[in-house]
Amino acid sequence: MDIAAMSIAMNQAQVKQEASIAVLKKAINEQQVDSNEMIKMLEQSMQPHLGSSIDIKG
Repeated sequence: MDIAAMSIAMNQAQVKQEASIAVLKKAINEQQVDSNEMIKMLEQSMQPHLGSSIDIKG
């Protein structure tokens, strides 16, 4: 294999790797946003007065 072809192959591999990393970073960022939104939703849905007292009359 000549040097030019090897250089092209290495550059293509590097571009593929960089693209894969960029997609992975985007996916991680989306998951972080989704998890933060879910945490906010759960915090808003909590009702602190529930479970604070028990009716024991029979």
